[in-house]
Amino acid sequence: MYKYHCLNPISSVGLDQLNDKYAAVNEVNDADAILVRSTKMHDMEFSKELKAIARAGAGVNNIPLDRCAEEGIVVFNTPGANANGVKELVLAGMLLASRDIIGGINWVQENEEDGNIAKDAEKAKKAFAGCELEGKKLGVIGLGAIGVLVANAATHLGMDVYGYDPYVSVDSAWRLSRSIHHAKTVDEIYNDCDYITIHVPALDSTKGMIDKNAISLMKDGVVVLNFARDVLV
Repeated sequence: MYKYHCLNPISSVGLDQLNDKYAAVNEVNDADAILVRSTKMHDMEFSKELKAIARAGAGVNNIPLDRCAEEGIVVFNTPGANANGVKELVLAGMLLASRDIIGGINWVQENEEDGNIAKDAEKAKKAFAGCELEGKKLGVIGLGAIGVLVANAATHLGMDVYGYDPYVSVDSAWRLSRSIHHAKTVDEIYNDCDYITIHVPALDSTKGMIDKNAISLMKDGVVVLNFARDVLV
């Protein structure tokens, strides 16, 4: 029987896929395998029992890959497993950024005892005005499992979508809506788009990609959404 330990809470929908050859253990040092989401493992000592680490997500930057290779520990990831959830968060982020929804909620809560709330709201609501997403330009940097879903969903919101990915896979290209514009350089995204969302892995070539120079190319009032890795910006 193989013993596994979860460093982070893992949904039973996933754990129920494990058959009776697997058993959960409370002590990480007793485990043959570790399941992890966001816990940083670089400072962890690994027992000689450990054979595999499985990341519930695409990125593995929280796992010491070099040390795992040296110690013979196999590392797995699950690309695309949470792609739809991230897509929905990106859409929520764009909506929150386009209108001061949170400010409106706070105003209502602060004035909930106001007996004249309806009339006062008419005067106050202009402070929370925003803009529509329809007709705005969205730049999607990285057209993997998440980027493709974001780009396609944004077209249904009436946005003018530009995608940039010099390494786009054939499978991703097949899934991409034909209405997505092909940006040949990332500067084209920076120059032209009202909203920019980043969906690339954290590599030496991508860390700090959104820097002072990149921001200097962007429009005033641009919205940058980073639901990938913090080190990209």
